[in-house]
Amino acid sequence: MSHTAAHEDPAAIAARAEYPAGRWLIAVVVGLAAFMEVLDISIANVSLAHIAGSLSASQDEATWVLTAYLVANAIVLPASGWFSQVFGRKRYFIGSIVCFSIASLACGLAPSLGWLVVFRIIQGAAGGGLQPVAQAILADSFPPSQRSMAFSIYGIAVVFAPAIGPTLGGWITDNVSWHWIFLLNVPVGGVLVALSLALVKDSPAYEKARRAKMASGFRVDYIGFALLIVGLGCLQILLDRGQQADWLASPFITTMAVLAGLSILALIIWEPMQDDPIMDLRLFKYRNFAISSVMMFMLGFVLFGSTLLIPQFVQRVLGYTATLAGLVISPGGLVIVFMMPIVGVLSGKLDARWMVGGGLSVVALSMFHMTTFNMDSSFTQLVAARCLQTLGLAFIFIPVTSIAYVGVPADKTDQVSALVNLARNVGGSVGISLATTWLARRGQYHHNVLVENITPYDHQTQSLTEQLTQHFMAAGASMDAARQQAQATIANMVASQSQLLSFLDDYWLLGMVIAALVPLSLFMSSGKTHSH
Repeated sequence: MSHTAAHEDPAAIAARAEYPAGRWLIAVVVGLAAFMEVLDISIANVSLAHIAGSLSASQDEATWVLTAYLVANAIVLPASGWFSQVFGRKRYFIGSIVCFSIASLACGLAPSLGWLVVFRIIQGAAGGGLQPVAQAILADSFPPSQRSMAFSIYGIAVVFAPAIGPTLGGWITDNVSWHWIFLLNVPVGGVLVALSLALVKDSPAYEKARRAKMASGFRVDYIGFALLIVGLGCLQILLDRGQQADWLASPFITTMAVLAGLSILALIIWEPMQDDPIMDLRLFKYRNFAISSVMMFMLGFVLFGSTLLIPQFVQRVLGYTATLAGLVISPGGLVIVFMMPIVGVLSGKLDARWMVGGGLSVVALSMFHMTTFNMDSSFTQLVAARCLQTLGLAFIFIPVTSIAYVGVPADKTDQVSALVNLARNVGGSVGISLATTWLARRGQYHHNVLVENITPYDHQTQSLTEQLTQHFMAAGASMDAARQQAQATIANMVASQSQLLSFLDDYWLLGMVIAALVPLSLFMSSGKTHSH
């Protein structure tokens, strides 16, 4: 034994022994599990038309394939900390992967849309525990000095997955079959279960605290769980289908809104009074956790909202194919993959407030840059704007995730992970819902304004109509047919311009939301010490 080893501080040896030796492999395993789950949120989006046609359903009916997953996921996610405490974190994590994989197999083999929706509910419920438990495993597997780097691996998974999901889903659907967007999870899940059994371990301190809690008379929060199911379930349905049903003009959506509001209000009142709450809302008394949750909500809002808007913009306004639209998004995911490890190294050395503030500023700048898009914007310009956005996101995600645990007791790790992930997912749902609603309303507004200014008595309109009429007559059309074609062309131009302007308004809205968060970053912890 060397002289150094012989005289090493016993406290340092004990601290090192507290963390598993194969923790970097653990980071990869839990990161892949989170990637698989997040991917399934977006990978089915581009395949809905194929699914509807294959299962003899309408496009509207097929959207329940997405809604069912999101509702079940939203309900289980905040309760995952409670499930971890009841069953043990490792058992719950592996059980979730097994159920997710079996449900994926069932989805791929579903004989009808009804059965597919049922299996998607099971898949979403199983997946709801994967993200927060993966994050909690990372938090307990790494010492504070290495935690930021570990979260960078997790960050790559949860940010890259929604970026590549539509492209991967489109490629699989076009070249193989939509069934394989689900069946692909089965072998991956099998490998993850085997690796998790071998590598993942609940720390002795965690397991001791869990057993002591269970032995002391652990109570099941049935009322809290019921309020959670109704509140978040109705909220997710409201957000997912509100725009489609014209919001409160629909009795169904109005009912969902009332049930969601009353249940969530009752949940907020009920949970702090419980000794063993399904959601520990008392965590919001910790400043860093509260700020992290707000930041994660808004990050989800902008990330999911913009990931929806950009492909729609290039397809509806610029006429791109679905594959080409995916290629506009995907390079941004590669920027995340490249930058996350770098940010992980910098997180322990630079003040987190400056990193997050700088990242937010870059994201806001990218959104404001998108307001300059026009009908002639090139593929390179579009990709560059997306890459600038994801560059900023890389500097936000890791510090915001890490500071959520600062100052919070170690036995609350599972609850912290669950609530932070819930904030991001609900933010994403709100972002998508608000972006689509704002897009439709602003599109109608701009269309009305443009139509008001295009009259038969306007000199520019007359000149353009005459030019187009002459063009179509030169192509062989009669005078009347040429004039009708000219008027139809102008109507199409108005529709295209109103769509363009509505997308630019959405980009401006997302930019303002992110810019408003910059001052909030100053109230965060510096992040240079990450101890509980």
